[in-house]
Amino acid sequence: MANNKDLYVSPLVERNASRQMAQLFGAQKKFSTWRRLWLELARAQRKLGLDIKQSQINEMAKHLDDVDFKKAAAYEKKFRHDVMSHIHIFGEAAPKASPIIHLGATSCFVGDNADLIIMREAMEIVVGKLAAVISLLAKFAKKHRSLATLGFTHYQPAQLTTVGKRATMWCYEFVMDLREVEYRLETLPFRGAKGTTGTQASFLELFDGSHNKVKRLDKMIAAAFGFKTTCAVTGQTYQRKIDTLVVNTLASIAQSAHKLCNDLRLLANLKEIEEPFGKSQVGSSAMAYKRNPMRAERVTALSRLVLSLATSPPMTASEQWLERTLDDSANRRVVIPEAFLAVDGILEILINVLDGLVVYPKVIAARVAAELPFMATENILMAGVKAGGNRQKLHEKIRRHSQAAAAQVKQMGKRNDLIDRLKADDAFGRVDFRSVLNAKNYVGRAPQQVDEFVRDIVVPVRRKYRKELDRKVELKV
Repeated sequence: MANNKDLYVSPLVERNASRQMAQLFGAQKKFSTWRRLWLELARAQRKLGLDIKQSQINEMAKHLDDVDFKKAAAYEKKFRHDVMSHIHIFGEAAPKASPIIHLGATSCFVGDNADLIIMREAMEIVVGKLAAVISLLAKFAKKHRSLATLGFTHYQPAQLTTVGKRATMWCYEFVMDLREVEYRLETLPFRGAKGTTGTQASFLELFDGSHNKVKRLDKMIAAAFGFKTTCAVTGQTYQRKIDTLVVNTLASIAQSAHKLCNDLRLLANLKEIEEPFGKSQVGSSAMAYKRNPMRAERVTALSRLVLSLATSPPMTASEQWLERTLDDSANRRVVIPEAFLAVDGILEILINVLDGLVVYPKVIAARVAAELPFMATENILMAGVKAGGNRQKLHEKIRRHSQAAAAQVKQMGKRNDLIDRLKADDAFGRVDFRSVLNAKNYVGRAPQQVDEFVRDIVVPVRRKYRKELDRKVELKV
């Protein structure tokens, strides 16, 4: 018999996702959920008048989790049908109930409804971790609300911002994602009891033509699992567009994570901000001095996986023929779990990283000091004019000094000496350079924007998800 090192094991489970998320997409959860669906179907049918005994209900309820997977595999090999195999083993576990298990239902009654139940629970996990990421980013932003840093456009030096303001931009994208997941949770429908082609014909037959009882059956089962609505109409399956909407929401989280971690990787190269680095962590097998941003790199890698997975559900949805075709099954078994597992891993890593981000203010200040002279030239020009100078003549002097200083930096590899040149020029003798070169004068409303963002956007999130915020994540690797 093969041991656990002989077979492929998904790195998403082994290295990245939490145990909680991995269990959610495990066989035990899936098939015990099937049994709960069969139980609630029988309960509702009994309440609506079918000849189902309470003893049958009780027997089913006693065997919701004792799934005989070995026997199920043998039956599936025989029948080539996973639902039929589990109907048989459930019937053997609860023999009194065997005649009424799956009564009037089609395979998608358990398959699709279970998928929706599990996706909802998975999104509830994602929501909590998103809230934790948002809270950590807001805490970081607040701490560094006034720390002036060089802004970049086109990855070229631009006007100053603050470290905290930059963090709010990362944070806001995750807030958008949170709202999307909340919307999906609020509007996710249940497939319900719709029959083989969605007409509910089998249930109409069971209830002797009572349309009212068939409609009540649909609502009763949905309510038993906490769903507010069922699909208005279906074929055999729920609309596969629902999978597209859910996985697209996960892909949106991946986009936000990728953007954040790419920025962290760039800032690590500049030695301005680093992810936590363990005391015994090795950056390179050859270059012992290296401190690679490996966690941020892993997030970008997993994010690309999610973005690629998001291409499958729309193709699957568009390929469904008439009331259904089975070319969705093998694809969905991979795409939906892996998209959730990958996003869960992404959020786990982010919580770990954001809880220990390291900032180097002196490096940041040095880079600001190197570029600020160029950015301050307009203010220097205005100060010179206020001191009695001629605007056009001062502008020409600044232009010439700036070009000479730029040549020192680019051609000679020397420091930016523009301010020394301007101080030595009598035309700027009355300019208060200390005031003009105060970096705080160039960050605009960035500190106030941080305060407003945290107050107006993050505090409501913290209040709503306060039980989810105190998370500590120890990564597997």
